[in-house]
Formats: sequence, structure tokens, C-alpha cells
Amino acid sequence: MFKITVTGTSSHFDCAEGDTILRSGLRAGIGMPYECSVGSCGTCKIEILEGEVETLWQEAPGLSERDVKRGRSLACQSRPKSDCTIKVRVGGEYESRHRPRSFAAELTEVRDLTHDLREFRLRADEPAKFLPGQYALMALPGVVGMRAYSMSNIENSDGEWHFQIKRVPDGTGTTVLFDKTRAGDKLHLDGPYGMGYLRPGRLRDIVCIAGGSGLSPTISVARGMSKEKSLSGRKLHFFFGGRGPQDICGEEFLRSLPGYGERIFYYPSISKPELDVEHRWRGKVGFVHDLVVETLGESLPQFEFYFAGPPPMVQAVQMMLTEKKVPFDQIHFDRFF
Repeated sequence: MFKITVTGTSSHFDCAEGDTILRSGLRAGIGMPYECSVGSCGTCKIEILEGEVETLWQEAPGLSERDVKRGRSLACQSRPKSDCTIKVRVGGEYESRHRPRSFAAELTEVRDLTHDLREFRLRADEPAKFLPGQYALMALPGVVGMRAYSMSNIENSDGEWHFQIKRVPDGTGTTVLFDKTRAGDKLHLDGPYGMGYLRPGRLRDIVCIAGGSGLSPTISVARGMSKEKSLSGRKLHFFFGGRGPQDICGEEFLRSLPGYGERIFYYPSISKPELDVEHRWRGKVGFVHDLVVETLGESLPQFEFYFAGPPPMVQAVQMMLTEKKVPFDQIHFDRFF
């Protein structure tokens, strides 16, 4: 157990052996900035002023050579080897309502959603506490480093954690998860994490935009909205984009929610019509962010936005929302690369 002191503040916390500075800080209620928690985004940069740390992922894309020369580290990839003093900008917006914890869960059910998207259901011994749209870190046997996967369900007393995960071609983590795990296996989870969660105090109509495994957190947001009394009078517009018809899914989950077709609406689109080899697609063709503009037009600044999906889609959505002058505080997502 090492003591971590945040310079310039009264904040300090203990970091258990094997834990990272970021995760231990969040567990202690310290509002350390972060997004992906796995070394990709670079949001959790800190300076180590005193002490020594072990860097778990030397080639993490979230840290540039310039950052290294300036003495910066990624808190999510820094494991202390001694007491440390760090410099970091803390903020109350990063404090988690449910502090992350580490626990074991049993894989109870697996089912296919599309040809490469699969739902994995796990059950832990304690209630599952997280906000709609958040994610957990998952340790997989034989895989170095934890993987971040978003939950598709909402918090519950049964200890259920559901994940909708897309197979990554040649991906180390999803290869193990899809091909080598079975019902009854025990997996290790750490969470919840994430800033792209439902804000029930924002009394606007909601837009969810998803592609691929971005379905998982946006379905969680939709389910959370459906349960939230303060949002009972609001509408949800759910957009899902895929390359071809075989990638399209998600409507079945929305249909199960009260008000589907009345205040909950689903809009799918495909970007590569040449993949419709049987010529059965009758929906929209084009990029999903363009469909959002086509559908909602000049009213875009009036909505609250939640989105997740492949990096090119996320970047295109960000650019579109900026061009349409949607206020930044109405835009919610977590960056993964």
C-alpha cells in the first residue's frame, strides 16, 4: 500500500499493490480526469513530482513523446512502486456517484445479436451499481491489460452486468472472449467508469447515436431514460449505423420499452449499400451522422446527445454537432480508440 499525494491540494489516497494511480484515486473519491481508462485517450495525464512508478503500457497512444519529455505519465497506466506526489487537475465532475470496485462475476449467458456482435451476461454476488451509459474494465485469461466494455443494462439488485461486444478482427481480447470463454467461467470486473452517462436532470429530448458495440452504452441510456421519472415526458431519437444490413440491430431492445413508436423512435442506416447482396434493404443509405441532420435539422441544439461507436463515426458526430452549434455541455461520450 502506497500513499499518493496530490500537490497543491489537501487530497491524498492509498494505492493498493497492483492497482493504478487512476483507479485507486477514483475509488477514494478523488475527481481525477479520465475517459477510457486503458491508455488510449490521454485524458488522465499526470506529472510524477516525487516517487517512482511502473508504466504498464510503454507504447500507450494516449502519451506522446513530447509528453514523456515533459515528465508526464498516464494515471491509468501508472502503478506506484513507492509513495508518490503527483500533479493533476482534479474536478468534481469526475467524481463517480458509484465508486469503482474490483470483483469477480460468473458468465451466465451468451447470445449472438449480429454476425459479429454478441451479448455477454455476467452475475456478481453483490448488487450491480452503475449509471446508464457507463463501462467496466474486464480482465481476460491470458490477455495482458484490461479491456473496457460498456454495460447495456441498468443498475439492479441481482448483480447482473450485461455487455454487447463486437468482435475485433485479430483482436486479442475479443478472440479470447468469443472463442475461449463459456457459461460458468469466472471473470474479473472493475467498475463502474465513464463520463458518457445519462443526465436525468437535463430535461431535454434525447438523441442516441450508435454504431457497432456503441449499441451497448446507448441502449443502457435508453433503458435508463425509460425508468427515469423526471424524463417521462421526453422523447428519445435512437440512430444506429452499420456498413451493411447484417450489421443493423438494436430495435428489439427499444421495442421492449414503454412508449416505443410514441416517444421512442429508431432510425437505422447503412453506409455501404453494395453489401446488401440480396437487395432487401429498404431503409436509409448513408452515414449515420448525416441521417441525424436529415431527420432533426435545425432543431439539433435543443437535444441532449449520447453517442458511441467506431472512432471515425464518433469523430464525424463530434464535427457535425460542432458545426450545428450544439452546446458542449449537451454532448456526452467516452473516447475509445
